[in-house]
Amino acid sequence: MKPPRSALPLPRYVERKPTGAGWAHFFHVPTWAKRTGCPLRSEPLGLDYAAAVKRAEKILLPAFDAWRTGDASTATTPVIAAVGTLDWMFAEYRADRRYTKLDPKSKRNHEVGFKLVGGYVLKDRTRLGEKRLTVIDTALTDDLYEKLLILRTTDAKGNQVERERRTTVNHAMKSCRRAWNVCARRNPGKLPLVNPFAQMGLRSSDRETPTATYDELIAFRTKAVEMNLSSLATAALIGWEWLQRETDIFATFDVSHYRSKERANMVRVVDEKTKQSGWVPLFDDDGAALYPELMAELDAIKRDRIGGLMLCRDWGNRGPWPTWPKPDTPDFTHMSRKVKEVIRAAGLRDELSFASFRHGGFTETGDAELTDREIMAQGRKATIKTLPKYVKRTTRQIVSGTKMRRASRTKDGHLSE
Repeated sequence: MKPPRSALPLPRYVERKPTGAGWAHFFHVPTWAKRTGCPLRSEPLGLDYAAAVKRAEKILLPAFDAWRTGDASTATTPVIAAVGTLDWMFAEYRADRRYTKLDPKSKRNHEVGFKLVGGYVLKDRTRLGEKRLTVIDTALTDDLYEKLLILRTTDAKGNQVERERRTTVNHAMKSCRRAWNVCARRNPGKLPLVNPFAQMGLRSSDRETPTATYDELIAFRTKAVEMNLSSLATAALIGWEWLQRETDIFATFDVSHYRSKERANMVRVVDEKTKQSGWVPLFDDDGAALYPELMAELDAIKRDRIGGLMLCRDWGNRGPWPTWPKPDTPDFTHMSRKVKEVIRAAGLRDELSFASFRHGGFTETGDAELTDREIMAQGRKATIKTLPKYVKRTTRQIVSGTKMRRASRTKDGHLSE
């Protein structure tokens, strides 16, 4: 029995057909467009009239018109993913508030995973992203995980090199799992009940953040100065000496934190992640500078600055290193790329990153045989996860620990008395 006749207007290339459940809507790419290479595909739009019109007018028709007119401003419009495919699931997740509210780094991590999984080429030469969700099961995802785990490349001598990328693939599977869950909630009944990316038994990588040596710190700083990026040289030393993260150094460290009128012999060190902060002494009881190299650089910066962030870019209008796509969410993409340029120009290990210098500083505290209390005072640690027990840090512990660290460098031949 036909459903009651509907006279509601339809967008171009959209048709309605009667079904047992009501009027179903379909977007049909015209034959002439298919013959001339239109990348869009015909697709069902469902029973909901409002939803069908919205998808046709907001997504499908603009993409079709951009292809038809060859408008240079919209020539990069991506091919619209067919409803029910893996690519469509990723697009649905991107449109959800639970994705849009993420910080830029989290979005980039998700996109790397979507590209890795959706872009995997199958035996029939099609991308996995083009496949319908109904054919993606747990057996397929388990097999995919094993195939993605080992990356095979060719080195400069033509030899095939294999390396494991467990952390990257783990993140990719977690991103797909998240996208599946969000898409299923946005589209009740349109996805299979079982999420094939869930409960995969992922094993964490044994890889730790690469730790820089003191010699590598010196090499990085020297090359950064040669490349007119002295702010990065200073930042690396701050990370090493005061064990701070990039957020604390580039987005929090203010000129007023260093040798203020009220505390001319101290610096205020803030840890945004743990919400810990404190004043670190710059001189010992005899008046000797505890951080002579770093203090000389910061003193020079402060002479020409009244306020604002201590470390800024070394060119142009000397703006901040991070950007803020969202308030209170700094993005360090540009800084990270510049750091990598310096690392490579200095001939250092390519796996090093800015965080490597902070980890190197922590390693130095152990090599210098600092006590738990001294390490805690230096790194502003206050949880059982990082130290055996809670202890109170004091300026005396910071001074003692700093002296022992510098003495350790002297013993290794890095400093001269």
